[in-house]
Amino acid sequence: MRGANVALTREVPGLEQVVVGISWDPSTDPALADNLRLAAILCSGDGVARSAEDLVYFNQLVSSDRSVAVADAASEVDVEQIEVDLPAVPAEVGRIAFILHVNEGSPKRRALNQLRSCVVQVSDGSSGDVLVRSVDLTDDLSNESALVIGELYRHRDDWKFRVVGQGHASGLVGLARQFELPL
Repeated sequence: MRGANVALTREVPGLEQVVVGISWDPSTDPALADNLRLAAILCSGDGVARSAEDLVYFNQLVSSDRSVAVADAASEVDVEQIEVDLPAVPAEVGRIAFILHVNEGSPKRRALNQLRSCVVQVSDGSSGDVLVRSVDLTDDLSNESALVIGELYRHRDDWKFRVVGQGHASGLVGLARQFELPL
């Protein structure tokens, strides 16, 4: 469910690694699937990226502090995954936003509402147990080319995850504005 919060480290004491994965069904357009990418933005507590180095995606596979990384290979369920080492996340990072976007390299305008399904899940990086699984996020999409699928954030001494599902028709440009990320 959108907006649902799960207290990860309170429910799983000792949790140190999480894997945020996304799965999708691209309908009948294989080029859409080829152009979808998962990314993460490390943000301060107020939701602002500290620098361009806080964007983890296919061109920058690991955050500068090595706490967040694009996974080498996804699972049987997820198409793409990002791994987070919770103890290694710097104290000044209050949240990590996870983004699905259409890579703008395609000459044909594609949008996320072309997907038949889009689901995010968070798993324990050690055991593989699924801790959070969203509903299908495509129901409310129209012409968006980028989507904040969820946020991993600090709440007091705990880490929580919230399913967001907020789309942007202006794609990465809109997300860059939202997170004050220099592109």
